[in-house]
Amino acid sequence: MNMIQKAVTDALDSLPIDYEITEHPPVYTVDEMKNLGITHKGDVVKNLFLRDAKGKRHFLVVLDKDKRADLKALQEQLNCSKLSFASEERLKKHLGLSRGSVTPLGILNDAQGMVELVFDRDLIGRRRLGVHPNENTATIWISFDNLKKISEAFHHPIQYVSL
Repeated sequence: MNMIQKAVTDALDSLPIDYEITEHPPVYTVDEMKNLGITHKGDVVKNLFLRDAKGKRHFLVVLDKDKRADLKALQEQLNCSKLSFASEERLKKHLGLSRGSVTPLGILNDAQGMVELVFDRDLIGRRRLGVHPNENTATIWISFDNLKKISEAFHHPIQYVSL
């Protein structure tokens, strides 16, 4: 376990949160996770780091790996200006993450609360969601309820949308 993973598991253990961790080669896409057989172990999520047109609001959108996000519909539900993908520089600045490692656990690095956490309603109640521990060489398996507990503990209330 590397230092990034250890920081995440230490935070989870402090709450305390039940989870399981699976280590694997670096993966950058859901397809790569499928090829390694990781997606058969639970409901892997897809994570999108978005910004509004002026770059004043940033969103971490979490949805099922098989869903597509309609950015226009999402923009309407979030009541914001046009959405686009945020740069890797913004991702590093606000969540301390790099591409391929985006995860709802990135909120652990957002002490200033600059990123809004957004979940697809279809994830509510899921018992085994797969998310990265702030880097892409492992997957943490955790329930939706425990992700919600983490978001509350780190002052990032979840907004819900229908995707």
